[in-house]
Amino acid sequence: MKIGISQQFSTIVLLYYFQVRYTEAEPLHLEAINIFREGLGENHSHTQTVYRNYRGMLS
Repeated sequence: MKIGISQQFSTIVLLYYFQVRYTEAEPLHLEAINIFREGLGENHSHTQTVYRNYRGMLS
């Protein structure tokens, strides 16, 4: 269940990112990372994708 919520967070984050609403995107992105990390583990491909997306948003 939490993984589904995290996927929804990730979708909203992308929407905010493309709307240049970084301040609103960042907390959701961090929450998505935490949920993926807790549910799937640090090295799971989905967790790593969310990490990469977050790093991309920061650069």
